[in-house]
Amino acid sequence: MKKTCISRLIPYFSAAVLLTAVSCSRNAGENTAEPAAILTEAETDSTETETETEIDGVSSATAVANPPSFNGTIVLSPDRHVTVTSPIGGILHSIDLFPGKYVTKGSVIATLENLDFIEMQQVYLETAAQTDFLQKEYERQKKLSMEEAASQKRFQQSEADYLAMKSKMEASEARLAILGIDPQSIKDSGIRQYLDIKAPINGYVTNIDLNMGQHFDAGERVCDIIDKSAPMLQLRAYEKDLPALKTGDRFDFYVNGMGDKPFKATLVSIDQMVNEANRSISLYLTIDNPSEQFRPGMYVSATKAQ
Repeated sequence: MKKTCISRLIPYFSAAVLLTAVSCSRNAGENTAEPAAILTEAETDSTETETETEIDGVSSATAVANPPSFNGTIVLSPDRHVTVTSPIGGILHSIDLFPGKYVTKGSVIATLENLDFIEMQQVYLETAAQTDFLQKEYERQKKLSMEEAASQKRFQQSEADYLAMKSKMEASEARLAILGIDPQSIKDSGIRQYLDIKAPINGYVTNIDLNMGQHFDAGERVCDIIDKSAPMLQLRAYEKDLPALKTGDRFDFYVNGMGDKPFKATLVSIDQMVNEANRSISLYLTIDNPSEQFRPGMYVSATKAQ
C-alpha cells in the first residue's frame, strides 16, 4: 500500500524540481547579462577619456612633453674682455686702479720705470738726426753725379749710408709705436722718463693684483678690463637638441639671484665642436635690453620661446 503511494508521488516531485531548476536558470541568466552590459559601457567611457588626455597611472602626469631647458652663464665676446699687458717689463711708478673702477679708452691707468725705455728714445732721436743728415748728403751727391762733378762710387756710398740709417730710424719708430708712443712727440717734447700704460677700451677693471714699486716682466698682466655694454649667453645643449635649434631662434631666460623676472635672447651661433668631457655643445645668444646688474659668470636657465 505504501509503495503504491510513493510511486504515485514521484512524478509530482520530479516536476517540482524541474520547475525550480528552470526558474533558477532564468534568474541567473538575467543577473549575468546586466553586469555585462554595464561593463561594456564603462569600457567605452574609459576609452573615450584616454583618447582625450593620456594620464600616467602612477604619477598622474599628462603625456604632453615639456619643452627642453638649457643651463649656462652670462659671458662677454672676446673683443669686450681685454687683458692689459706691457711689451716691456719694469717697476710700477704709479697706479690708479682698483677692482670695479670704470676707465675710459686712452686714459692712463699706470706708469712704468724702465731704463731700456729711455734708451729706446735716445736711439730714435740719434738715428732720426743721422738720417736727416745722410739724406741731405745723398741728395747733394746725387746732384753732383748727374752733373758729373763727383765719382759714381761716392754717390753710391752716400746712398747706402742714407738707406741703412733710415731703416734703423724706422725700426726705432716701430718699437716706440708698440709702446704707444708717438715718435714726433719725442722730437717735440724730448725724452720721457716714464712709460704710460693706457686703457685700450672703455670698461670696468678686474683681475688686478699689483702695487706701487712692484716689478713685473714683459707680457705679464697688469689687469683686465671688461665692457659689459653687450653681454651674451653661453648655453649648454646636447646632440639630441640640435635638430630643433637654428640661428635666429628666440629664448626666454632667468638669471640666478634675480627672481622670476624673464629676459629675452636670440641664438646667433652654434659651436661646431662637442665637449668631450660632457658631450655638450655651446650655444651663443645676444641679449635684448641687458640689465646693469648682469655680471660675466652669472648662472642662467633658459627655454626656447614657443
